[in-house]
Amino acid sequence: MNRISHWLKSLSLTAVLLVAGSPIHSKAGATVENPAVLVQSNAVDIYVPPPEQRNNGICPDVLEPVINNIIDSPSFAGGRWGVLVESLDSSDVLYSRNSNQLLIPASNVKLLTTAAALQTFDPQNLNDSASMREIIRVTNLNSDNGYADNLLQRLGGPQMVRNLLTPLGVDPSGYRQVDGSGLSRSNVASPATFVAILRAMESADGGNFFYSSLPTGGVSGTLRNRFRNTSAQGRVHAKTGTLNGVRALSGYLDNPQYGEIVFSILANQPNASGDTMLQAIDQVVLQLSRLAPCE
Repeated sequence: MNRISHWLKSLSLTAVLLVAGSPIHSKAGATVENPAVLVQSNAVDIYVPPPEQRNNGICPDVLEPVINNIIDSPSFAGGRWGVLVESLDSSDVLYSRNSNQLLIPASNVKLLTTAAALQTFDPQNLNDSASMREIIRVTNLNSDNGYADNLLQRLGGPQMVRNLLTPLGVDPSGYRQVDGSGLSRSNVASPATFVAILRAMESADGGNFFYSSLPTGGVSGTLRNRFRNTSAQGRVHAKTGTLNGVRALSGYLDNPQYGEIVFSILANQPNASGDTMLQAIDQVVLQLSRLAPCE
């Protein structure tokens, strides 16, 4: 941190927070890439590199203070956040904060359920394949709780999920699942668990179905109204999670400058508004979309 602070300036910015469908317009009337309108309350301080280092991108060396200053906003005092960000190609850890802490993941539990289910279907059976693809699509894209709970019942329960995911490298001590949907607050999981699932599904059975079932930022599913008119639109493929006092987002980010990124962000914050948590999570993802190789 001393090395970074020697050349990194701290710039206090009012958080540019995401409000779907509300791009900022320039004086000339052209849309300016921006995650949302400015919100004057709940200001978040973020570090940005000096202009000569930025070139419209963020070097991974300075990602930590950038994300820390979003999460460490006074708005989130007393909350519990877990974040893990890794390069999918190199497995380099780009950012980690409480990555092994068990937190309420809300509908991110559907990633456990659907990844496990995809290990059981026979792609040679066209009827089974088509049925499973539709079930997985509706479960993740629309976050359908009924589909998810029925899918877990069809699998045989949470123990069967463990039996199916452990061979993929998902540590069974990193989560406790009690339903298929994530509606129960007795579900807990760590960001490391979801990153492990996302990594495994790159090459595991049904990986293509799994990836295509995830909502796409600004385009489809539960992310259709988020990340519009930003550098992350069409590039974020992730599962959302929403309960009172809980917001989560875990998935993939296609960064054209840095490569594929896998991430999990879990926020448990009973004393903060859901919108404020949502906006902070999206702001973290937008910073990831700006990652570029260091010059």
